[in-house]
Amino acid sequence: MATKSYHGKILHVDLVEQKTWVENPPEPFYRKYGGGSAMGMYYLLNEMPRTTDPLSADNILTVFTSVVTGLPISGQSRLTVNAKSPLTGAIGDSQAGGFFPAKLKAAGYDGIVIRGRASKPVYLWINAGNVEIRDAGHLWGKITGDVEEIIKQELGDPKVEIMQIGPAGENLVRFASIMNMSNRANGRTGMGAVMGSKNLKAIVVQGSQKIVAADKKKIAQMYKQGTARIPECPVGESFHIYGTAGDVPAMQAVGGLPTRNFNEGQFGGFESISGEYVTETILKDRDTCFSCSVRCKRVIETEFQGEKVLPFYGGPEYESTATLGSYCCVSDVHAIALANQLCNQYGMDTISCGATIAFTMECVEKGLLNSDDTGGIDLRFGNAEAMVKTVEAIGKRLGIGDLLAEGSARVAQHLGSHADELLATAKGQEIPAHMPQSKKAMGLIYAVNPFGADHESSEHDPSYEQDLADDQSIARMAELGLTELQPYGSLNSEKARMVATTQKMYSALDTYNLCAFVWGIGFQLYGPQDTVAMINAATGWDMDLDELLTVGERRINMMRVFNARDGFTRKEDALPKKFFKPLQGDGPCAGFFISPDEFESAKDSYYGYMGWNPVHGNPTNEGLAKLGLEWIID
Repeated sequence: MATKSYHGKILHVDLVEQKTWVENPPEPFYRKYGGGSAMGMYYLLNEMPRTTDPLSADNILTVFTSVVTGLPISGQSRLTVNAKSPLTGAIGDSQAGGFFPAKLKAAGYDGIVIRGRASKPVYLWINAGNVEIRDAGHLWGKITGDVEEIIKQELGDPKVEIMQIGPAGENLVRFASIMNMSNRANGRTGMGAVMGSKNLKAIVVQGSQKIVAADKKKIAQMYKQGTARIPECPVGESFHIYGTAGDVPAMQAVGGLPTRNFNEGQFGGFESISGEYVTETILKDRDTCFSCSVRCKRVIETEFQGEKVLPFYGGPEYESTATLGSYCCVSDVHAIALANQLCNQYGMDTISCGATIAFTMECVEKGLLNSDDTGGIDLRFGNAEAMVKTVEAIGKRLGIGDLLAEGSARVAQHLGSHADELLATAKGQEIPAHMPQSKKAMGLIYAVNPFGADHESSEHDPSYEQDLADDQSIARMAELGLTELQPYGSLNSEKARMVATTQKMYSALDTYNLCAFVWGIGFQLYGPQDTVAMINAATGWDMDLDELLTVGERRINMMRVFNARDGFTRKEDALPKKFFKPLQGDGPCAGFFISPDEFESAKDSYYGYMGWNPVHGNPTNEGLAKLGLEWIID
């Protein structure tokens, strides 16, 4: 082992042959790829055939921590899962926090590469470096909370950490998630369906190996400094008190709270679903991830129509609150809480699930679906009971839920009749709760991001707009060479440079599995140079900011190449039709839209800043060689 902050051990699992082995990559491999999806991409590009069916045994599933996971500092206990996405057909990528990532490192491994499909349901048991593939027939069909209880009793250890799929993953719901703690989700791009297609119910870990930094004093000092910043840091104070749903009033104020399937930007019932309201009414406790002082995770207790919402399943984040709430015009926070719990029990991405239901509600409104199609469920905007029923129907693939489990893009293909005009997707993945009409650069990153619409793949517009950016944002953007604040609502070449540059930074954060709410650019506890200092303190390296950004750029390019192998080009870097139409309703952004010309021009600029071919929008051989990716060219 070259340094103390990682093991130099990657676990390989063959589910067909029921065997495992350990790889010991050298230090240069770790410095080049860091962890997360950059490491995952190395194996997917090297081993997966082109045009692989995402739900076939040929799809490879990778689970990676990073060289800093498990250290005693806020925002590091995260991991990334990669495979080909059954939702988009592009690369799949999904991050999650909690205690499982740190525990996987404590069990002796930096990551796992999983191949093939087991002949029957199994789970992987990793205990202090020892690995077993165990029968999971008795777990199949059970919700996440029940599986947690059964496995802990079976192993006689209440402190094991469990990463698992629910019935949605077993039923191959295309936006099924992978859950840990039954309330932390690798939510996006359908990684739970890939795990289900492999008959892999769970990965269970236990271990006690300590992760020790090369410079322990520096890490301890940075932890204390970050914790001390919480009261004065916008994200730290707000997220600690109100959770991420504290963003609801702010989005409402600027006219950027997605409402009625992205047709409007303000929701009349916003106050009753806000983080403030949750804190005042149904909040029971605040939870956290391993060694994180922010404690943004909500723990709630309530009920809806007699069905209890349990603290065990956490509580809705901002994205869940919006997609299950304002997207669907549902203002009952108790219904949203129950729907969020059902998503956690069945293992489904709350963003895709809520957005698909909102899309279906608009289809009903426009007459593309009727009560016969929905099995009698009155799927109209504002019907909280129907929203909750539909979430469960999707998880079980029953009735209308069987169709909606395919995701809204496939539902639109099924319906025809201009249903695509109602979609809010990019690359087939449902749009998160940040509106491109009010944050136009978000529209650009939604389109060009390799794994579809994602709100944590670049910095948001306000951090680089005149009269909106605060002093901290301005200083940290300047660290990245971004010093020319742009007018509000602009989408131009400089905004494209902001997207390209900050995408590299956030890609590096995802590579090192660092929480974007703690480490980042605009409103976080730590900025870019802090990130460099922490990685160096962990590993003993001498990395600078340019190298950090190169690590992030390398990951993005690997993902783009993965997609290009299956025919993805500039054409797939698209936005839904409704974003090019004036926003309805009232509020500051009413009438706003993205111009097709400014969007295409911004894409041209973005490709230029990334060094990609502007015709097909993909990396060049020369660019790949500069990133040390000659092996991909071959």
